[in-house]
Amino acid sequence: MTSGPTREPLDPVRFLTNASSGRMGAALATALLRRGARVVMVAGPGASVPRGARAVPVVTALQMHRRTLEESRRADVVIAAAAVGDWRFARVASRKIKRKGGGLTVRLLENPDIVAAVARARKAGRPFVVGFALETHDWIAHARSKLARKGLDLVVANKASVLASDRTRVALVSADSARVLPPMSKNAAARAVVARVEEMLRERL
Repeated sequence: MTSGPTREPLDPVRFLTNASSGRMGAALATALLRRGARVVMVAGPGASVPRGARAVPVVTALQMHRRTLEESRRADVVIAAAAVGDWRFARVASRKIKRKGGGLTVRLLENPDIVAAVARARKAGRPFVVGFALETHDWIAHARSKLARKGLDLVVANKASVLASDRTRVALVSADSARVLPPMSKNAAARAVVARVEEMLRERL
């Protein structure tokens, strides 16, 4: 699974990132470990890795993309819970950029879509792929679109307003249903996600 934010450097002291705390990823890993799973966490900066999980630390989206694809080849389930940066700087300065009394224009390049790449690379439906959809509005509609567009098995939709909170509200969106759960702790939401993954895997047997 992936967890936490990514950082895209502009120069040695500045970077582009987001407000992800990695709490949901840690909660998911804990829930999986308690169910007897062997967990590998491709973890961005500051993401907590529970004892018992194997940590694969990364910083940038490109690093997370490469390591996630490597690890997913041996996985039964991939949960992409990280808040991956969509863009990176086209040019990274080797020295700190100094102010020169004017503005600064930068060019951004689009980062690869990690969860879509994992879904494209799988064989015979393996691994089972879970994506996250962090939205500010129309969260169920966006989750359904993401599920179909990226070829995922399950999308966990949540709202950006709870990104740094200990509580969350999620919807579990699959091809045939959308289960909107009441507000709850991230630990409880993680258990609900893991239970839904197990349920869907049993249905495939």
